[in-house]
Amino acid sequence: MSEDAVSVSHQNGIAVITLNNPPVNGLGFAVRTGLKQVLDTVADDADVLGIVLTGNGKMFSGGADIREFGKTPPKGTPPLPDLIDRLEALDKPVVAAIHGVALGGGCELTLGCHVRLAAQGTRVGLPEVTLGILPGAGGTQRMPRLIGVSAALDMIVSGKMLPAAKASALGILDRVVDGDVVAAAVAQALELADGGAPVRRASALDERL
Repeated sequence: MSEDAVSVSHQNGIAVITLNNPPVNGLGFAVRTGLKQVLDTVADDADVLGIVLTGNGKMFSGGADIREFGKTPPKGTPPLPDLIDRLEALDKPVVAAIHGVALGGGCELTLGCHVRLAAQGTRVGLPEVTLGILPGAGGTQRMPRLIGVSAALDMIVSGKMLPAAKASALGILDRVVDGDVVAAAVAQALELADGGAPVRRASALDERL
């Protein structure tokens, strides 16, 4: 496993997966490979009741690793859309613990989680349009299902970043947390695991379409 890029610890039956690719936890080759390996392990571990996904340092993830643009991925590197689908398909609750920013692919990664908690001061967005591209890892499908077509289209075509309070009001975030967002996410994952209710997958929602 690419331990330098992704690490995992365990708290009361919850696997806390941490992205570690400074300076912005870009979703590069090593991060994606490491995350896939961790997910494959915890998915089959009966002692793991749920999962928390977070980022090391000052932010959750700034999205794609621009240092790797134009480079050929090593064999076996999972595409980000496939990885997000894998994350979302897990039967164990997956809670994103977001701080700093979650942008582009980083935001799309959180949309594959079943619950999204954010620290105060967090900003989220899909700024790909500022680079002349569109979100390519499921954001154009999941975001409208969460917040409606009009609000999602505004985010996608403007590329603007939303503060946590606004993102929560729209429905992108489930809760904005005072204090330790990882601790809150662990508690949320445990509550969901104990309750045994089916997880909520953004790709399956249709009430706002």
